[in-house]
Amino acid sequence: MEDGFSSYSSLYDTSSLLQFCNDDSASATSSMEVTDRIASLEQRVQMQDDEIQLLKSALADVVRRLNLSEEQQAMGSRRGPTKDPTKMRKSPSADSSFGQSARPMIATLPVRPTVNNGTVLPKKGSSTLPSPAGSGSRKDASPATNKRILSLSTVRRANSNEHVGTLTRKDSGDSKGNRTRAGSTGSNSSGKRSDSKQRDPVFNAEEGYVKMFLKGRPVTMFMPKDQVESYSLEARGELPSNKLKLDWVYGYRGRDCRSNLYLLPTGETVYFIASVVVLFNVDEQLQRHYTGHTDDIKCLAVHPDKITIATGQVAGTSSDGKQLAPHVRVWDSVSLNTLQVLGTGFFDRALVCLAFSKSNGGNTLCVVDDSNDHVLSVWDWQREERLAEAKCSNESVFAADFHPTDSNVVVTCGKSHLYFWTLEKGLLVKKQGLFEKQEKPKFVLCVTFAENGDAITGDSSGNILVWGKGTNRISRVIQGAHEGSIFAVCMLRNGTLVSGGKDRRLVSWDGSYQQIQTVEVLESFGPIRTIAEGRGETVLIGTTKNFVLQGSLDGDFIPITQGHTDELWGLAVHPWKPQFLSCGYDRQVCLWDSSTHQLIWTKTLEDTAQSAGFHPSGAVVAVGTQTGRWLVLDTDSKDLVTVHTDGNEQLSVMRYGPDGNFLAIGSHDNYIYIYAVAENGRKYSRVGKCSGHSSFITHLDWSVDSQYLVSNSGDYEILYWIPSVCKQVVSAETTRDIEWFTQTCTLGFQVFGLWPDGSDGTDINAACRSNSKTLLVTGDDFGKVHLFSYPCSQFRAPSHIYRGHSSHVTNVSFLYDDSYLVSTGGKDMSVLQWRIV
Repeated sequence: MEDGFSSYSSLYDTSSLLQFCNDDSASATSSMEVTDRIASLEQRVQMQDDEIQLLKSALADVVRRLNLSEEQQAMGSRRGPTKDPTKMRKSPSADSSFGQSARPMIATLPVRPTVNNGTVLPKKGSSTLPSPAGSGSRKDASPATNKRILSLSTVRRANSNEHVGTLTRKDSGDSKGNRTRAGSTGSNSSGKRSDSKQRDPVFNAEEGYVKMFLKGRPVTMFMPKDQVESYSLEARGELPSNKLKLDWVYGYRGRDCRSNLYLLPTGETVYFIASVVVLFNVDEQLQRHYTGHTDDIKCLAVHPDKITIATGQVAGTSSDGKQLAPHVRVWDSVSLNTLQVLGTGFFDRALVCLAFSKSNGGNTLCVVDDSNDHVLSVWDWQREERLAEAKCSNESVFAADFHPTDSNVVVTCGKSHLYFWTLEKGLLVKKQGLFEKQEKPKFVLCVTFAENGDAITGDSSGNILVWGKGTNRISRVIQGAHEGSIFAVCMLRNGTLVSGGKDRRLVSWDGSYQQIQTVEVLESFGPIRTIAEGRGETVLIGTTKNFVLQGSLDGDFIPITQGHTDELWGLAVHPWKPQFLSCGYDRQVCLWDSSTHQLIWTKTLEDTAQSAGFHPSGAVVAVGTQTGRWLVLDTDSKDLVTVHTDGNEQLSVMRYGPDGNFLAIGSHDNYIYIYAVAENGRKYSRVGKCSGHSSFITHLDWSVDSQYLVSNSGDYEILYWIPSVCKQVVSAETTRDIEWFTQTCTLGFQVFGLWPDGSDGTDINAACRSNSKTLLVTGDDFGKVHLFSYPCSQFRAPSHIYRGHSSHVTNVSFLYDDSYLVSTGGKDMSVLQWRIV
């Protein structure tokens, strides 16, 4: 007993805590500064809260073990003699010595109704896991405050190499810090790979379980009885014989990128989203993809030969913590082969503008990066040689382009500036645009050139300004050309100037800058971000709501590409049709046809959406929101069937039972809400809630017979339930041989091989087993989709790895017939469809 208790108490350096708490330096009589005293008190409260969490965990373990003991005694009375109670089977994530050491504390601690599996919650400074009440994480502490805390004391936890109070990426104000499943922040730049060596799993043949460790915490997974004798932890997993091929990309990045839409002579429209450049032949409804980039693409330029393309990406961090430098890739749009990679190690943060020269055969490329000085550089891209560089502006730069008849002249524009640059003897000489009597706009947003060499700009005041060739002075003003900002100007082959902007109007102008006609796009499409000349009389438009529109200057515009406009989390596949549903923080619920790649319908919600699930009949689909409200929609008509509310926190999982008689809802408030379902998914009555998790629910799966439910939570618990009565099942003998209808839980014996070495337990956001039960796919925090063989029950199982997303992959799912796989990106807002080959 003493040994067990000492192992438990060693989890926390209580002597250091007592010494710190007895310190009177934070009192009013102390000579310390007020800010330091506040920081000292903050740390004291934090440490006391940690100790309370330990005590609660110990109590929960006691309660769980008492329940387990009673159940085993009851089973023993029916079956006869049992094993020695000292060899009692361990539950997931719990050590027997831990529970035994906690037993004397039962008399002194108040009983808490919600129990967990007895593992110790990590300190809040190094995890996103909430307290058992679902709140209390210190996410508002500034870095400066934490530095002061660190300077006051060297108090540490015995089982951690981090200082108390140190913030990780997820606690430092990241907008995703309070999401259901923690991930990266809109790119692969998470850099959160743990430095500590992960403990290898342990196989207990006598009890028939494998215990793995996530961030030092044990997770115990019982295996089916018929696999115990033949299982070997040392056996190596096999790569799957199938592979994935990117088939279709849904979405377009128009919200915050410019000049990223062009028509190639092949009839393909070229644009980008996430880290994929899409070449879309609208007439033939075919897509090709350039996937050479490793992170968000921010800019694109087409060579005068209309074959060579340059694209620039942001900086990032790989899954092993290595920095990925921002760079430009020049590639062939026919073969999709990379020709050159420019500027690795030179550019900073990201690339914001790209342009090929026009008059010298496109031999030079101008680039503006996103450093503080927004450095403008000119390159001989074929020789990979930088010809010149200069600090452009310490303000934002929105556009850069070569003069059409002089390859030594570059024009840049942005916040509060318009510059004319001349390349002379390896130097870039700057002349500022003189606005003189014209009121200087706050932003010069776009630039193009007339046939005679005049530069034409659009600005935030709604004016079009013409600048005489070879000068830095205004030669003509079109005052009030638009209401509000002009985001794009485009000179067509026939000499017609087309402008578009915030007012959603597309205005055409003749050679004398007289207005010809105006077309207004629908409000649902959003303001016009970029304009490109299409085939014949057609014009292509990219909008800030991520639509690509095609139409003519005297007709209507129809969408040829569309997507979401905010972070994506919800994904559900139709049970018997080639359809899937996506939803996210833009409040849009979209139903897609995977065979035609068309949007079937979209519906706008009042709340941001988090999760979704189809009824087995396919007649309705349930959508969970971030506010605790969930609704059911008719799949055919998108009409609202019913609305319910459970709690006030986000609903992470919506999962119908295979027989369609129950709906399980996993919430961020640690509960699983169970509803009885009738009338083919149109009538709901609440059965109750499953209470037992000590952290938010992340994944749920039903058994084939709809009698059992398995759940994972944010603190790596695996719990089993009888949902019809909302009771927890604690007997491993009952649960180990259950056949599961789906496998989306990321913790379990059949899938534990998916976890990478050194994982902190939040690296994998989603998993899905194929319907054939031969493949397992995961989406991780580093923008990667992994394809494993199933079962995946060998440590460090090998996988095929695919990139395309530039953000945390939030969800993955096979279609009903395993013909395709769908993955959703978080902040990259993309939906990728992969063909299984």
